Amino acid sequence: MDYELISHTSLFQGCSLAETEKLLHGLKTFTKKYKKGAPVYLAGTSVTDVGIVLYGTVQIENNDLWGNKNIISLAHTGEVFAEAYACVPGEPMMVDVIAMEEAEILFLNVPELFRLSASGKGEYSHLIHNMAIISARKNLLLSRRILHTSSKKIRDRLLSYLSYQAGLQKSRYIDIPLNRQQLADYLSLDRSALSKELGKMKKEGLLDYHKNSFVLKDID
Repeated sequence: MDYELISHTSLFQGCSLAETEKLLHGLKTFTKKYKKGAPVYLAGTSVTDVGIVLYGTVQIENNDLWGNKNIISLAHTGEVFAEAYACVPGEPMMVDVIAMEEAEILFLNVPELFRLSASGKGEYSHLIHNMAIISARKNLLLSRRILHTSSKKIRDRLLSYLSYQAGLQKSRYIDIPLNRQQLADYLSLDRSALSKELGKMKKEGLLDYHKNSFVLKDID
């Protein structure tokens, strides 16, 4: 197990390499490898383990009966997922977690983490503190997505998302972390409609782009 990588994750932030190894040995953990496209968790199931991506990427998505997909978020190497569900035993997941490439996941049992902390082993309280921060940050991400998708107009959704990325990167020359299909799914849009609107915006001089790179232009 790569203790050094794990010690640098948000869940173990503030823990030394030795402390990380000691904490993991006291917890119920296991690792599992996944092929590209394999489900890690499926909607409707209840989970007790938080996942930490050791390598690869997983996508958290919502799929309805008609095959419509909404991307909620991505978890890359070192990132955590399913912490909210693992904290509420018996709560069925509303999303699927899918491996977007070959991946290895470390699973950590949250009820056991709570039990150890409550039994007087204060060192485990640090992980609970970190998990609360992770959950709060993700709530902000979800709120941001709601903000980006609140308009009925495709252009307004694109402008909201691209403006946020420009502010985040402090530049009008930006690279976004999503391909066209992922961007369409994230903004709850049809891909062809999104591409058509991007073409119109480029023609009107609002922006320029090549793949995932965008230039947001000033308009007189």
